[in-house]
Amino acid sequence: MKCKELFKEFEKGVPLASQEPYDNSGLQLGDPDAEIEGIFYTLDVTRRAVMDAVANKCNLIICHHPFIFGGLKSINLANPEGQIIADCLKAGVTIYAAHTNFDKSPRGVSAALADKLGLVNKTVLAPESGSLKKLVTFCPEAQADSVRKALFDAGAGHIGNYDSCSFNASGFGSFRAGENANPFCGKIGEVHHEPEVRIETVFPAWKKPAVLSALFAFHPYEEVAYDIYTLENRWEDIGLGMVGQLPSSLTEEVFVSSIKSDLNLKTVRYSSFLDRKISRVAVCGGAGAALLNQAIQAGAQAYITADVKYHDFQAASGRILLIDAGHFETEIFALSALKSLVSEILPNFAPQIISPDSNWVNTV
Repeated sequence: MKCKELFKEFEKGVPLASQEPYDNSGLQLGDPDAEIEGIFYTLDVTRRAVMDAVANKCNLIICHHPFIFGGLKSINLANPEGQIIADCLKAGVTIYAAHTNFDKSPRGVSAALADKLGLVNKTVLAPESGSLKKLVTFCPEAQADSVRKALFDAGAGHIGNYDSCSFNASGFGSFRAGENANPFCGKIGEVHHEPEVRIETVFPAWKKPAVLSALFAFHPYEEVAYDIYTLENRWEDIGLGMVGQLPSSLTEEVFVSSIKSDLNLKTVRYSSFLDRKISRVAVCGGAGAALLNQAIQAGAQAYITADVKYHDFQAASGRILLIDAGHFETEIFALSALKSLVSEILPNFAPQIISPDSNWVNTV
């Protein structure tokens, strides 16, 4: 498989369009037409990561943190970024990043962290708003089934654990075909009334091109009448963080100890104990202090994330047990999740290597 073919399939489940506006997920460097020989997974692209990838005969690096985050104004081979670019170009290595779009995936970073902590009945902590659209179209009754199926096959009509979702109402449409028209029904120059079905269905915003392409391909009319609305509804399947239940409630002391054990940590930072049992837990891999209020509103007694500042702990005081378990430590499990997603696209492919790199920060 070529790199671009893998990217296309991967992005069906982890679309680039879901990334944050500031982000730079996707192809970072290299040849999208290159045949994949091996895949190396790493949180960060470093010279050591590139050397390990080459040593393991991997010409594709899939990273979490984008190697190119802002605009490059120069490529200086005397600095680390320039050296990495030179190493990759010389070795024929392609770099692809799955960052905030993977953070928001229901099988992404926070889901991997929640699984590592043994949470059950998981849901997205901060579901996306404004990412859904509604299509309304009007179709002759006899062709309604085929048009609906085409829309569903293009990605419309998925709501939670349900698919093929639509609302349909019968009525009639009126039109008069002009001299240069080629009408499916009715006669040129005469007002025609046709029994039609109003079809309504929802779709993710980034699937608009595919949905419209299906509509135009399967709708029988020469001029297709349709409306598209942007919805304010929260999309419960996509968003940052996760919240779930512990199999059994724990005291705060035992809970903190279990986190250190589950994540193989020497130390964690946490706010003052509130003298209550922990049963519902929110998590956000990486820097997630901004979701503190969502964690509280979700009914969590504890919130695990990273890069927590002094005032974040102050804001949590008396409200929730806030735990900073480290940026690397709360994201490293995402590499296995990335590998699992890619393995579903390439089930018999080898080698696929997860970086052995350890944390950048030592603790004593």
